[in-house]
Amino acid sequence: MFINDDGIELHVELEKPADPPPRMPLVIVIHGFTGNMEEEHILAASRTFRDLGYATLRVEMYGHGQSGGSFRDHTLLKWIGNALTVIDYALTLDFVTDIYLCGHSQGGLTVMLAGGLKHDVIKGLIELAPAAMIPELARQGQLLGYDYDPDNIPDELMVRPGMPLGNNYARTAQLIHIEDAIDRYDGPVLIVQGTSDYPELIKSAEFVSKRYRNCTYVTIEGSTHCYDGHIADMENAIRGWIPEV
Repeated sequence: MFINDDGIELHVELEKPADPPPRMPLVIVIHGFTGNMEEEHILAASRTFRDLGYATLRVEMYGHGQSGGSFRDHTLLKWIGNALTVIDYALTLDFVTDIYLCGHSQGGLTVMLAGGLKHDVIKGLIELAPAAMIPELARQGQLLGYDYDPDNIPDELMVRPGMPLGNNYARTAQLIHIEDAIDRYDGPVLIVQGTSDYPELIKSAEFVSKRYRNCTYVTIEGSTHCYDGHIADMENAIRGWIPEV
């Protein structure tokens, strides 16, 4: 189905566990940069939550998957707005007892920021290889391996072949400070990070894990950014942290 966010249609899929009770907690699951809700690690995490008795709401964000907007025009601010809209939608569902947020990579960063903004209604955060370094690197003139002058940002950032990104992405990212969101959230947090991921992601995940007041930091030896070959380890990290319903 689709949720309208100020004229942008967000593609979402709401699923409940087998033989669901009348009421249950819900996990909102958000993919990463260039991703979608059908990626293996997103599906695996969602299945794990449902196996444990949680409903899941997978979301495709602005400019991704079947949602509206163009990839070129998406920014972190638009994704934050999307996340807040989806959280507000989840709050209207009469079967939902608690709301958790789960995100991978840029989705993990989005969860981090939305968790701070909605700290009073979010029960817990699951951040899978969160790309927490994006704002700081944007201030330095780096974006996913693409270098630029941070004070004279070009019109387009070619961070992926054939997938140009407008410079508003970098401009808005430069003004985001993750510490503000982290410090506003005192609920439980799980971070799952592979040791063979990009070094800057590992460094930022370690920083974030120490900044949170109530964080469980799980590393998966040899795992890459999308847990290739280590999906079961990622699932086990979730199972070991979130309580079964």
